[in-house]
Amino acid sequence: MKLEDLVGRERPQGRSFLRWAGSKRKLIPKLERFWSEKYSRYVEPFAGSACLFFSLKPKMAILGDTNVELINTYLVLRENPERMHRRLVAIPRDKKTYYQWRAKSPMDLDRETRALRFVYLNHNCFNGIYRTNVKGQFNVPIGTKLASYLSRNDFARCASALASVKFVPGDFAETLSNVEKGDFVYLDPPYAVSSRRVFREYGIKPFGVEDIERLSVELNRLHKMGVDFVVSYADCREARKLAGQWNSEKFLVQRHIAGFSAHRTPSFEWMIYNSAKRSVASASA
Repeated sequence: MKLEDLVGRERPQGRSFLRWAGSKRKLIPKLERFWSEKYSRYVEPFAGSACLFFSLKPKMAILGDTNVELINTYLVLRENPERMHRRLVAIPRDKKTYYQWRAKSPMDLDRETRALRFVYLNHNCFNGIYRTNVKGQFNVPIGTKLASYLSRNDFARCASALASVKFVPGDFAETLSNVEKGDFVYLDPPYAVSSRRVFREYGIKPFGVEDIERLSVELNRLHKMGVDFVVSYADCREARKLAGQWNSEKFLVQRHIAGFSAHRTPSFEWMIYNSAKRSVASASA
């Protein structure tokens, strides 16, 4: 692979500067149909790489996540995207360097270097997975393929999109407590499937099946407020139960979480929403 394929290559407009396991990037054509300029704000309590946010580029938004390292990374990028990019591309992309950066404790670093570490590990780890052990230490191995970085201009574009964003570190309910009538809420919770182990365990206390009931309560509260929401979720017993309470559509998507491309088979995904019926099934996945 050529160096220019790894560093500074221009990407399509609206792309997030982060990789993310389980990203809904390929569902953006479907998800965009729910958005309208009539909404006063865009709210996403499980931000991750915020791929829909970066595609829509709303004027006002609230992004929340339990991952405080992720929130810090967004804040640092917003403050000085060119410096982050300059420092990032200067770090060697090899096995020895990767494990040296992975071994660094975020608590021993200044907030700018913590964000740099986050982005470096994100692009060089296995499949863009964020996973920590019980001590909260990032433990994902180096990837078999290196993901290319966005260009310096793209880092600046992402920073500009974040200019008016309010960030909420913490549980999804904390983010949703900020929602007002006129907002639009997109929820993409980590998959909590009781019938099997999901590899992308997220943090010390990941989103679990016990949290789906809390999510359902919040959705009812939003609906009573007159707030439109959309939930994307993998097909499972829990998703089908939630889908039965609202408007919903199920469709096939190509999963990209499997470690090897030969094992990445199509599977079903749900879109669950409380607004008027949308023709999302016809949009390209």
